[in-house]
This record gives sequence, C-alpha cells and structure tokens, in this order.
Amino acid sequence: WWAIFTAATGLSYNAASLGVTRFLFGMGEASAFPAGSRALVRWLPTRRRAFGQGFQHAGSRLGAALAPVFVILLISIWGWRPVFFSFGFVGLLWAAGWYSYYRDLPRHHSKINEGELQLLKTECAVATPASRSVPWSRILRSSDLWILSACYFCYGWVLWLYLAWFPTYLREARHFTELKSGLASLPLLAATFTNVIGGLLSDRLVSRWKDLRRGRLIVSRSGFCIAGLALLPGVLAPNPVLALVCLTIALAGPELTVAVSWAMCIDIGGNCSGSVSSVMNTLGNLGGALGAVAVGYLATHFGWTSPFIVACGLCLLSSVLVSTMDPRRSVC
Repeated sequence: WWAIFTAATGLSYNAASLGVTRFLFGMGEASAFPAGSRALVRWLPTRRRAFGQGFQHAGSRLGAALAPVFVILLISIWGWRPVFFSFGFVGLLWAAGWYSYYRDLPRHHSKINEGELQLLKTECAVATPASRSVPWSRILRSSDLWILSACYFCYGWVLWLYLAWFPTYLREARHFTELKSGLASLPLLAATFTNVIGGLLSDRLVSRWKDLRRGRLIVSRSGFCIAGLALLPGVLAPNPVLALVCLTIALAGPELTVAVSWAMCIDIGGNCSGSVSSVMNTLGNLGGALGAVAVGYLATHFGWTSPFIVACGLCLLSSVLVSTMDPRRSVC
C-alpha cells in the first residue's frame, strides 16, 4: 500500500490529486508501525523488547535524516516525479522480500536453530489462536493505554514540529542559508541514536531492578524532561549555533521515550499488542497532524517562539502523565 501510493504521488496533476494520494499513502504508512511492533513480539525475549522497538524506530529517524540529501540529488538529475516512482519500486521489492523471509512463529523459520528457540521460550505464551477476537472493550477501558496515548499525542506534536517546520524555522528565524538549512537533519540523526539508547537503557534497568514499571517510566520521564528543559533555551538563545545544539538535544530527549512507549504497548497488550499499539499510534499521528498545521498558524500570528513554548509545555505535561501509568497491568 505504502509503495503503490508513493509511486502514485508521481502521477499527481493538481493540489487535490496530490492531497488524496498523500492521504492514502499515510493510511498505509501508519499501519506499518503497529504491525512491525506486533511482528517483533515472538522474535524477542521479554528483556529485549524495548531495545528491539528502539532499533526498529531508529531506522525511520535515520531515513528521515538522510532522505532529503538523496531526494534533492535525484530531483536535480531526474525531476521530482521519477523520484516517487523509484521509491515506490523499492518499496514493492522490500515488501516482497519481507513477505518471503518473515515467519509469524520462529519455529517455522528455516534459519533458526534450537539454541535460539530456547532463548525465545516466551513465544508460546504470546501465540494467539487465529479465531480469537480482539477484546476492544477491555482495551479501550484501559486508563494506562489512554495515558500512554496522550503522551504519544504530545510526542507526535513535537516530532512534526521538527519534521515539517524545522528547516523553515532555521531559515526564517535563524537566517540560515538554503545550504545551512541542511543542518535541520542533525536532530533526526541524534534521534536515531537515542531511539536505540532509550530501549537499551530501559531493558537494562528493568533487568537490574527487577521492576518493569520503574525501568520503563524512569527513561520515559527523563526523556520528556530533557525536551522540556532544552526547548526554551534553544528557541531563546541569541546564538544560532547554540540554539541548534539545544534544539537537537530537545528532540533527542523525547526520542528516548519512543522505544519505551512501544515496549509498554507490548507489556500491557500481550497477544493484543498490535491493537493496543494501533490506538497509541493513532493518537500520535493525530498529534502530528494537528501540530503540523498549528505550528504554521502560531508562527505566523505570534512568532517562532510560540510553537516551541507549546512543545515545551506538552513535554512537561507528558513527564507528569506517564508517571501515573503501570505497564504491569495487562489489558488482554
């Protein structure tokens, strides 16, 4: 789906067709993350869940950081339409490769050995009969899930402030040239590392303290606090280099929380982790969609400082909210 509508973007002929195509593209893209999260459940020991989630999401940040470089180069050679066609073709190849290689159960994979199967002894505990229906009533009554989703809504708002507007901010507010605006990828590169670090750190703390709640929440709270404390100095700093450093740290902070958020979806979701994570991801995408629009209005009417103040408030709010949840309470 993602690949087809990526390629179809190259066929757009006006604003309406572009909007429809990108809307359909987004539907396919959004489903990939919950499905990817669920795909990892049987393939990772419980003590490596957060690291696996962080490693997976680090790929999306790295792609977002590197894509502009390659896209600009390819557009200069081919024009913009063939770029979407080529990316769509690559996506179809990847989908075919994944479908042929991945197996739902490790024991069904030809490359796995007995030692690895012993390591993944939890797989039988999470294997779900195909006939079992999803207990949506229990899932949607979970206060922990709604708290987690609210935090992910705030995270989505902050992320899309960077994805959609950060290069514009550097040009308009910090007077960076077009060439220097390429430095907008620095926060995403930092986010690539902190996605992995956040998951690895959470897993190690859970293992060391033998306390799932404490090991998950301390990383999540810390990440949101780092963002809240770095955003204001970043946007208020008179020196543009210092501002860039602070704002890079500000995105690295909430990216520490991403692996933990998705791992907690598995913690509370178990067999239903795909459905649980889809709720959280929906709220995160809603935050991103609203934030991407709101930032433009805020910057136009109140100046560039205002969107970052809002982002700071959302991060501090999230640090408080996440402290009230308990990933040990299963919804399934």
